[in-house]
Amino acid sequence: MLGSARSYMVRQASARRAGWARRLGVALIASGACAALAPGVQTARAESRAKVAEERSSKRKKSEKSGGGGCRLQRAQSFLKRPNFVKGGMLQGRQHQRALEYRVEHYGWIEGLGLESLNAKSAFSHAKSVKFLGLPLSVHEKIAPALRCVERRIQKRCSKSDSRYVPRAVGGFRQGNTYRGGEVSNHLFGIAIDIDPDKNPCCGCVKPWPDHPLCKDPSRSIYEKTSLTRCWIRAFERYGFYWLGRDELEDTMHFEFLGDPDRIEP
Repeated sequence: MLGSARSYMVRQASARRAGWARRLGVALIASGACAALAPGVQTARAESRAKVAEERSSKRKKSEKSGGGGCRLQRAQSFLKRPNFVKGGMLQGRQHQRALEYRVEHYGWIEGLGLESLNAKSAFSHAKSVKFLGLPLSVHEKIAPALRCVERRIQKRCSKSDSRYVPRAVGGFRQGNTYRGGEVSNHLFGIAIDIDPDKNPCCGCVKPWPDHPLCKDPSRSIYEKTSLTRCWIRAFERYGFYWLGRDELEDTMHFEFLGDPDRIEP
């Protein structure tokens, strides 16, 4: 009986080992199949992740180029800035002519300049009525998108107490020149805007401007000669506008678009 019991136990152990071997074989086969599929699955997942990353990067780059406001970020072009063609109060003929011709080519001719051959239409024929922070304004239609981007930037970033400013009056297109000595105002092209002249004086202009209280102290920085906040000034300059407060005129009310009008929108 003892021998029979021992034989039975040996057979049971063998059967258990055989079962384990079969189960192990199935597991190994399954593992091999998974291993064979894994590279394909991993490749698909990697490609999917790469595509998502590329789309995010593309959106981020577009947003950075536009500043998140629908316009390309750009600086005022140096050759169009007043200090490039007016030095020490004297008009530099060649530089002024270059800037003038550029403006006529891109925005239209001004009566009396004799540059009608550069553009078939007058600048004023492109006048567009818009609203800037709720105030009516007439500007050249080409720069209207840039002005909208400035407005959105101000609304988004200049709302804190130290950066807020509430405009009361704005001016754009003009048909009468306010400069002397042959210089032509950018208001005639519809690419300039004045904001609250009573609170943002032109300290370097003719009287009575220099008598404005903000202009009295020559030791003041230009930011202390205006009621506009730095946040506002940066918002304009972000989209191709030039602040004439930086000029020897210290015209703190005045911004003019000197970027490339063909590159405003992406």
